[in-house]
Amino acid sequence: MSEVDDASLAADVFERHCSSREALQHATSRWGILALAALTEGDYRFNALRRRIDGVSERMLSQTLQTLERDGMVIRTVLEAIPPKVEYSLSPLGREVAERLTGLIELVESTLPVVIDARKRYDAH
Repeated sequence: MSEVDDASLAADVFERHCSSREALQHATSRWGILALAALTEGDYRFNALRRRIDGVSERMLSQTLQTLERDGMVIRTVLEAIPPKVEYSLSPLGREVAERLTGLIELVESTLPVVIDARKRYDAH
């Protein structure tokens, strides 16, 4: 029986082989955190999401969304249209994770002057 199959195993992100470490890495990766945060604003089609996350390549966004979908955080919906269109949204788990990550983003953004001052002091050494 694998670690994933046994629901009685306690998750411990500090353990090398714990699956929670991998899921945490996916959610907090460079593009994962931005994709989840953007999706808190509402559902996005792929190209609109790519425009919202300035700097992400098509390939990286596609991989990130697939990974987050596999982890149960993102829902991919194929819309009936010609040509078919795809829309991405947050699952209930994704919404909960994204809400916590947006809190972190807001904290970092609001304390940016402190960070910039710290960098200047550090670089002066």
